[in-house]
Formats: sequence, C-alpha cells, structure tokens
Amino acid sequence: MLAKLQSGWGLFRQSWSVLWNDKQLLLFPLLSSAALLLVLLTFAVPMAVLVDWASLSRQMESSGSSARANVRLELWHYAVLGAFYFVNFFVITFFNVGLVSCAISKFRGGDARLATGVRAAVSLLPQILAWSLVAASVGVILKAIEERAGLIGTFVIRLIGMAWAVATFFVVPVLVVERVGPIEAVKRSVTVLRKTWGESLAVNLGIGAVSGLLAMVGLLPLVAGGAVSVGMGIVWPVLIGGAVTVLAILAISLVSSALKGIVLAATYEYASTGTIPSEFDPAGLRQAFKTKVKK
Repeated sequence: MLAKLQSGWGLFRQSWSVLWNDKQLLLFPLLSSAALLLVLLTFAVPMAVLVDWASLSRQMESSGSSARANVRLELWHYAVLGAFYFVNFFVITFFNVGLVSCAISKFRGGDARLATGVRAAVSLLPQILAWSLVAASVGVILKAIEERAGLIGTFVIRLIGMAWAVATFFVVPVLVVERVGPIEAVKRSVTVLRKTWGESLAVNLGIGAVSGLLAMVGLLPLVAGGAVSVGMGIVWPVLIGGAVTVLAILAISLVSSALKGIVLAATYEYASTGTIPSEFDPAGLRQAFKTKVKK
C-alpha cells in the first residue's frame, strides 16, 4: 500500500509538471464547466416540473423545513432526465476527449494547443454521441430502478453505479486512440483497468483528496472576512473574502480536472503501447503495471 501511495504521489507531481508547461490544458475543464452551467440553466425550468411543489408545501407546514420534495418521475419526466443526462455526458466527454487528445499528442511529440484538442474531439463526434447515449441510458435506467427499490435495493443499485463508473474509467482515452464504439470502448477500458491494478484509480482519488484539502484552505479568506465583518460591523470584508474563496475553489477544481486527464492519458498510453511518456518517471509507471505473480 505504501508503494502505491508513493507511486501515486510521483505521478501526481509529474502530471503537475506537464500542466505547468502546457497551461492551455486548463482551458478544457474551464470550457466544460461553462458549458455545463449553460446546460443546467437550459434544463432548470423543465426539471423543476419534477417537483411536486404542492406536496412539498403541505409537508413543510406539517413537519417543518426539513421536509423533502416529492419527485414524480413519470414517463415523460424520464425523457427530460434522459435528455439532461445525454447533454451533460456529451459536454463532459467532448472536452475530456480534447484534453486527453492534447496530452497524448504531447507525449508523442506533438502540441497541446486548444485547437488541437477541439479538432480531435470534432473528428470523434460519432463516437462521443454514441457513448453519451449509452452513458445517459445507463444513468436513467439505474435512476428508474432506484426510485422503485427499497433501502437494500437502493444500496445495490448504487454499488452497480460505482462498478459502472470504475469499468468505464478508461473509455475516453480508448475513444481517442482506438476510435471504437461505446460497447467496445467499455471492454477495452476494463482490460486496461486490469493492467493498472487500480493504481490509476488511486492516483485520481489522491488528486481528489489533495484538491479537497486545498479547497478547505481556500475557505480561509471567507472565514477571515467573516470574522473581520463581525468584529468591525461592516459587510465588505466578508464579500471580498467570499469572492476570493469562490475564485480559489474554482481554480482548484479546474487544476484537479486537468491533472486527472493528464494522468489518465499517461497511464493509458503506457498500458496500450508500452511506451512511457518522457514527462513521467519510468519507475512510477512500471510500478502501476506490476503483474500478479501466480502461485
């Protein structure tokens, strides 16, 4: 376990070096976040119909503000939910494909410009659309089953959802390099995941943990501003502190997403071709792909 943590930290540092040298990679998670916000705003009104507001009002009157909204998921509601999932998956996959394409291009001696990634993603529109449809369908099906399942059933469905997320971990680089359909992409993702023995997942969890800690540090301006505002009886310090905190958390989130894409590209590159990107330490990647010794 200690060896995995050391290897994961090494890959984290090396991916940071890649990002530092090619800061345009940050544009992909930035554009993705902006696009997802537009999607959310577009679907806000139809999705609000899913809430039974009259029931919610009655519940709040009888049991207080802790009441939960009653969500009616009828057939057409599932259609709206499916469309929302599809557009979200499309946006996320499109920009992740661009990011991973740029990272792999850099590893192979090419450039990592925004235009390079966008062109790669556009050339893979059929694959991205097909994968988004499959991912959205799985999401809606799991949601539908969960709504009708009991407590144990809900727990099982969530485990299935986690297993699906793990199995599809390498789908994006598979789409970029092999340009296959969604079913074959999932199969290839599982194959690559077996080779990595979970190291790539551990690295991404590590990046998430570091990002979480940094986000907590990013709350300090808000806390400090709030303390000053209370002490002096003025509002502007907490407003400034809040603005700094929002910007800090946004920056941390963008960097975290970019680092995860870079590590994903590096581990897949080595798993599929056996070539170690020059930006990464050979020992670190080899540690991630140790084979199990059969007894």
